[in-house]
Amino acid sequence: MKTSLRLAAAALLAATACTPAMALPNIFTGPTGYQAGDIMVHLSAIGVLPENLGSNVSQLPGFRVKTSDGVSPEIDGSYFFTPHLSLQLIAASTRHNVSVSNGAASVKVGATWVLPPTLTLQYHFAQIGRVRPYAGIGITVAFFYGQSPSNGSGFTATHYSTGVGPALDAGFDVPIVGNWSVNVDVKQMFIVTAASVNHGAVHAITQLDPTVVGVGVGYKF
Repeated sequence: MKTSLRLAAAALLAATACTPAMALPNIFTGPTGYQAGDIMVHLSAIGVLPENLGSNVSQLPGFRVKTSDGVSPEIDGSYFFTPHLSLQLIAASTRHNVSVSNGAASVKVGATWVLPPTLTLQYHFAQIGRVRPYAGIGITVAFFYGQSPSNGSGFTATHYSTGVGPALDAGFDVPIVGNWSVNVDVKQMFIVTAASVNHGAVHAITQLDPTVVGVGVGYKF
């Protein structure tokens, strides 16, 4: 299931990136369905899929950090400076289980909540039929809170550093009735965090790089 979601996310990112070459010549200047001053709000269900790359666990050679997937509601708001350019801010929070594994053995460390507000500058291409595609680039700041150690793990305290990194975005809106629309969105975030367990007895650095896939409804004000 996770692999399928990643493939779907990659396909959407690639399709949006290729849209200018595949669509009509006025893709950058044609009507988008938006006007300067418009506000778009989405309410979505998202899946957060960490990649867990480049882990390095001190005191446990050969072990890597593994962070579970998460599911959450998300709300975002976009303000249109022009019919093509908007600035979007998202808000969501997901809970993830954290473990360390060397392939043969796995030890549960605990769980944490993450709040990753992401600010994205989006470019909206000309509308293709009823589809309104866009792509963007921005920044994510990932705050970790509500850490809880795993029962019986021997770990009594965990701490995760705030992660800051770039984010890529692609998606589309499809108007359905009035000001309402359906939205599909994919974000690729690039986040590194440092984890400290038992007040530094075990220290790990991991490249989370989550893919965030969302489907929801939007309303244009």
